[in-house]
Amino acid sequence: MKRREFLQLSFGTVTIAALSQRARAQGSLKEIRIGYQKNGVLVIVRERATLEEHFGAQGVDVKFVEFSSGPPMMEAMNVGSIDYGAVGDSPPVFAQSAGAAIVYAAGEPITNGQGILVQGNSPIRAIADLKGKRVGFTKGSSAHNIVVQTLEKAGLIYADITPVYLTPPDAGPAFANGSIDAWSIWDPYFAIGETKQNGRILVNASDITKTNSFYIANRDFAKAHGQVLQQIIDVTASTAKWAETHRDAVAQALSAVTKIPLDIQTVAANRSSFAVGPITEDIIATQQGVADRFFKLGLIPKPVLVRDAVWKPVQT
Repeated sequence: MKRREFLQLSFGTVTIAALSQRARAQGSLKEIRIGYQKNGVLVIVRERATLEEHFGAQGVDVKFVEFSSGPPMMEAMNVGSIDYGAVGDSPPVFAQSAGAAIVYAAGEPITNGQGILVQGNSPIRAIADLKGKRVGFTKGSSAHNIVVQTLEKAGLIYADITPVYLTPPDAGPAFANGSIDAWSIWDPYFAIGETKQNGRILVNASDITKTNSFYIANRDFAKAHGQVLQQIIDVTASTAKWAETHRDAVAQALSAVTKIPLDIQTVAANRSSFAVGPITEDIIATQQGVADRFFKLGLIPKPVLVRDAVWKPVQT
């Protein structure tokens, strides 16, 4: 995604959002805007109202905004429409390459719950069988990275497949009706494909590469409200720790917020990892590998240094 394309997607809201962000930075904080998707710790945070409880005593409101995938969340964060959110590994790489105003605030290793699906009766049995096939995924998402690294492992190149760029809500029906031959996706859509759309797991992402998800913050918000950001991270991490030992309740929380059936969210919850922590040297190195790979393939217009966008908490 080129810088101009990235910025054009948000053109109509840039001026208003920038003025709003400047006003928030100059004055006292009255509201925190959280971006979330249909999975992960922030869904549980929303259902349990842990941020509202924490910040209510400080007179700060919390607003949650749902996104279908990471790329549009990064666009919203770039213009200051949200302050904090959770995404996979690829969206911040595309965003950083486009000059977006984001920082990596915390990390979360992914151990399961994403990969590549094919239909149960598909002749595709091995990664090499993807050659010449239509593979659906969201451009600039973590699923994009899984496709790239899966092909690489089998000695294939990106040009060996026909990428079909689809959002998760559009990719599901396309997978079910055979418009695409394979679908790279994450939970809960991964579980939906398995349980409701006759999907068979061709690849588990954890068998291909080490992956992480990230908690990203708007750069100006992080600079102006560093102590608040640290509190958000602490509450997120505390909720993640609770989730590790309460998976039945996690599934119920995910289902309640997302309206996705409980049986599907139970599958997703039982194979998820919940461990929010700082951006370590190992995480930086892994993420830099993602960025370098995308640049080499011409998927981003310029190289990026992940380290340049890592938030450094103010030491007190």
